[in-house]
Amino acid sequence: MGSTRRNILATGAAATAMAAAQRVFAQQTGKGGTGKFYEKGAVRIHYEEAGSGFPLLLIPGGGLNSTISGLKGGNPFAAIEEFKGEYRCITADLRTANAGQSSGPLEIDRPWDSFTDDQLGLMDHVGANKFMVMGFCIGGPLVWNLLRRAPDRVVAAVLAQPSGWRPELPNLSYETNMTGWGPDFVKRRPEIKMETVDKFLTKMYRTKPDFVYTVTRDFVRNCQTPVLILPDDIPAHPYAVAMEAAMLAPKAEVSMFPWKEPKERIPLAVRQIRSFLRAHRPVSA
Repeated sequence: MGSTRRNILATGAAATAMAAAQRVFAQQTGKGGTGKFYEKGAVRIHYEEAGSGFPLLLIPGGGLNSTISGLKGGNPFAAIEEFKGEYRCITADLRTANAGQSSGPLEIDRPWDSFTDDQLGLMDHVGANKFMVMGFCIGGPLVWNLLRRAPDRVVAAVLAQPSGWRPELPNLSYETNMTGWGPDFVKRRPEIKMETVDKFLTKMYRTKPDFVYTVTRDFVRNCQTPVLILPDDIPAHPYAVAMEAAMLAPKAEVSMFPWKEPKERIPLAVRQIRSFLRAHRPVSA
């Protein structure tokens, strides 16, 4: 009887543990089973898809804490809900996001390119050879890097409240992330030390920083991809950099400014984005 009782208890404990694991997994995958994972080597990227049509990659804001949940939060607007009726919307957590489910090494010699690797690999994974992209905040530099790395794949790009470097606050992004992102990241990833975080952020934000971080003015001047820029004007999203990029890019359009305040202006900005994407969506799509 004692042996039988122990087996029953063990089986019950295993079932309880499995049920708990399934609940956690369901919560992690968006409570509706929409969360998926793309894996390549040591990298595991959590992504979601919604809608159908021509592929639209959405890069959430939030800096190194960029997550799907942040995009769904509707700040400044609910991009997935706005565009899933016309496009196959694809979005992912950055591998560095503390509240996300993606993971991967800190590539201290190529921080920006490591994120672009993830994004291009994800689009390969979902079978999207050509696509449009809309990036918020950190998505600005990442969009420019996608245009540099894959100009034959990105057919049009929207940069909303893009990040950039401003000479009057040269260490802003480095310092913000050293205090606001790094400490939580090393708690979550104890195998990584703050020394590595410092090297990563130094390469990302302090090694010859300029302009939009990822490309030069000459690149933007010669970029033939249509871009729509919606400027912001807070320390991390400098208006001057956004407007300089808009003036340089030969196929650039720019929104009104400010477009987020008062909030009644946001639907007008969304209509402009929709018109821009429709104008540049391939006819075959």
